[in-house]
Amino acid sequence: MDVIVGIDLGTTNSAIAVVRDGQPIVLRDESGQPILPSVVGLDYDGQLLVGQRARNQAILAPERTVKSIKRKMGQDVTVTMGDRQYTPQEISAIILRTLKQQAERALGHPVQKAVITVPAFFNDMQREATREAGELAGLEVVRIINEPTAASLVYEPHSERQERLLVYDLGGGTFDVSIVQIERGVIEVLSSHGDTQLGGDDFDQLLLDRVCHTFQEQQGLELRDLPRARSRLLQAVEAAKIRLSSEAVTELIEEFLAERDGAPLHLRHELARHAYEDLIRPLLDKTIRSVDAALADATLHAQDIDKIILVGGSSRTPLVQQLLEQQLAQPPHFEIDPDLCVALGAAVQGALIAGQDVGSVLVDITPHTLGIECLGPLRGMLSPHLFSPIIPRNTPLPATRSEIYHTVVDGQTAANIHVFQGEDQDARHNQPVGKFTLEGLNRKAVEGNEILVRFDLNLDGILTVAAVERATGLEQRLTIENPIQAFRAKNRAEAKAKLAAMFGPEQPLPSSAAVADLPAPTTAQDAARQAAQQLIGKARRILPSVSAEDRTEIERLLTHLDDTRVPLSVEEIQGLCSQLEDLLFYLEDA
Repeated sequence: MDVIVGIDLGTTNSAIAVVRDGQPIVLRDESGQPILPSVVGLDYDGQLLVGQRARNQAILAPERTVKSIKRKMGQDVTVTMGDRQYTPQEISAIILRTLKQQAERALGHPVQKAVITVPAFFNDMQREATREAGELAGLEVVRIINEPTAASLVYEPHSERQERLLVYDLGGGTFDVSIVQIERGVIEVLSSHGDTQLGGDDFDQLLLDRVCHTFQEQQGLELRDLPRARSRLLQAVEAAKIRLSSEAVTELIEEFLAERDGAPLHLRHELARHAYEDLIRPLLDKTIRSVDAALADATLHAQDIDKIILVGGSSRTPLVQQLLEQQLAQPPHFEIDPDLCVALGAAVQGALIAGQDVGSVLVDITPHTLGIECLGPLRGMLSPHLFSPIIPRNTPLPATRSEIYHTVVDGQTAANIHVFQGEDQDARHNQPVGKFTLEGLNRKAVEGNEILVRFDLNLDGILTVAAVERATGLEQRLTIENPIQAFRAKNRAEAKAKLAAMFGPEQPLPSSAAVADLPAPTTAQDAARQAAQQLIGKARRILPSVSAEDRTEIERLLTHLDDTRVPLSVEEIQGLCSQLEDLLFYLEDA
């Protein structure tokens, strides 16, 4: 049986997937990453770089790196990379060839056939350019399918009843919304609307402009005129944008970003989610107008939609979810990773073409919303029992979210953090799961003193709640052992009681032998830190012998890696290590 892989050729990131043992899975690279950055570059020796290595190089050599090529697909243009010219198809073919090799390593056999996805709004020239890129990469492109069609397949592979889905796809460089009808395995796109020049890249540019404008006012220097500084800052604002999907506020810190009269200039800029969302709201309003147009073209109303599906990394923005729920009166679904669901759906299409049986994607989600009780408007009256959601139900695990709350009187010295689980606006009608008090708040603070509340819910369902007074850094934490399982256990207990009433008590099972305690494995965080320490030592040894420019770049990376005051995720540690490793590689070869 032919293996037909599914490929999401994205503006910012790409992914490849296949159906194995009836279940669609993403094929990861050698380092375990499911996503390949859609970036291609040439190093100083003219050697090809693809993915994260090319993305890292963009900081040092933007003139030898190409990003967001998908926006140029179907155009009669070329792009410059080093001293060479390439068509958009050629750059895309390099990305596809890399994905093909990644799949062959993971599967252990050649890959020759693929289903490749494109935005529903792509025209014939853009689709043909995508097919040509696949052929240049050595793939037989058995089908080009729309991204919303792929997303529908992964969410509803075997729908027996008629369902209408609205697929909202906001990626790095393109946006489209499609109304899809599914019945007995037949998928029909009823309407599509969108913009092939709107996406996360535009959000990054707006943030970049805002930060550069502030820096120019403070330092009198235009960073956008400095290619290396601009490239560094563009990656920094993109990372900050991603953090703002889960954090209420984040800080953008770039050491030695530029210099004036021989003195280094540093950037430190705080970004709040509400300010970022105000910045991008005009663009998101355009996407909502496209939603209305797609509904009108399909001669449907909001109440005719059975499910809203979010696709594309930029759809993680909380404001996107809020606007869609306001417009369509139902919460959107993002249980399957928006960055991966299109590749998974393309794999499903490939398996169906090849005659394979396909099952559904398995994901761990939060079955109920988690939040806290606070003061606010409840059914038209001010109440101290308003339930403020922090992690919405159906959020994939693990999940981290934070929100900012405010004190209500001058000189308030304590704040009660009462955690609930449920869907009612009135916290008293939800399930209480834990509480604590943040004491010792600044007595001199006036009403509106900011308290940041962060929820961290891991794969085991253990919830860690932190409350931080932002002005002073005062912090209190609470770990709640498995609120999800506790909630399920309560439901199971009620169900068992009903069954016992009908059939009598359940007979106990014989006890099994105890399992010996095993030492806990080293965490991914520990492993990443270990690898970082080895690189840090290597960098410090080479530091005295490098140029001033390279020393500045190495010291910047070491500062980030050494700063224990700022907790870094595994991905952030690996990203910094990758940049440092690439820089050391160039210096050792020089």
